[in-house]
Amino acid sequence: MSEFEDSALSCNDFLGGQLRLWQPKDGYRAGVDPVLLAASVPARSGQRILELGCGAGQVLLCLGARVPGIDLTGVELQSSYAQLARRNGTENKIVIKVVEGDLAGLPDDLRQRQFDHVLANPPYYARGAHSSSANLGRATALGEQTPLAQWIEVAARRLAPQGFLHMIQRVDRLPEMLMACDSRLGSIEVLPLAARVGRAPELLILRARKSGRAAFRLHAPLILHEGDRHEADGDSYRPCIANILRKGAALDWPRSR
Repeated sequence: MSEFEDSALSCNDFLGGQLRLWQPKDGYRAGVDPVLLAASVPARSGQRILELGCGAGQVLLCLGARVPGIDLTGVELQSSYAQLARRNGTENKIVIKVVEGDLAGLPDDLRQRQFDHVLANPPYYARGAHSSSANLGRATALGEQTPLAQWIEVAARRLAPQGFLHMIQRVDRLPEMLMACDSRLGSIEVLPLAARVGRAPELLILRARKSGRAAFRLHAPLILHEGDRHEADGDSYRPCIANILRKGAALDWPRSR
C-alpha cells in the first residue's frame, strides 16, 4: 500500500488536544480503545516499549505523551500506516522508531532486543468471523491474519524478565488468550470494559508478566459511561474515564487485597 495522500487523511485531537494525529478518512480510525490501552501501562522513564501492530501510532504516542523519557518502538505490517506513525511522531515531537514488517518474522535487530513492556491491539475478529471490509487498511486492522496465539508468543519472546504484556481484545476471545499465555506468561490480570452498569463487557484489557507467579485475577468491570442508558447528546463518560481520554491520565488498576 502506497503512502496516504493528505486529501485522504484527517487530523484529530487526542488527549484533549495534547496530541494531533493524522488518520485515514476511510481506513482504520482509532477510537477510545488505543487510548485506554496506553493508559493501562505502568511505564516509567527509561523503560523500553514495543507495540506489535502499531498502526498510525496512536497507542505509542498516547503513552509517550504521558510518560516522558521512554524508548518507543512499533512494528507495523502496512507501509502506509508505518509512514503515518512516523509522521505523527515527528509532528507531535515524540520520538518513535517504526519498523515495517510482519510480527511473525520480526527483523533481526528486533529479535535481539528485549522490552520492559509489549503492547498490542490485535484484530478483534478471527478469520472468517466477520464481513470483510473493502478497505484494505480497515480489513487488516479488524480481521485477523496472524493467529492471536502468535501475537502472544511473539510478545512473550520480546519481553525482558518481569516485563509486562498489555493487550486489548474482545471478551469472547479470552479463552484463546489464556491458553496462549500458559507456560509463557503469568501473574495474569483481566480488566473487563463495560459501556454502562448492567451491560455485559464487550472488551477487556489483559495484563500478563514474564516469569510472573501471582494467582490469576479477574477484576470487576471498568464502567465507561454514567447512567444505565444514553439520554442526551454528547458523551457521558465517568470522570475517571474522561480524565484518561481528555487529560492523558493513567488507568488505575484495582489494587490487590
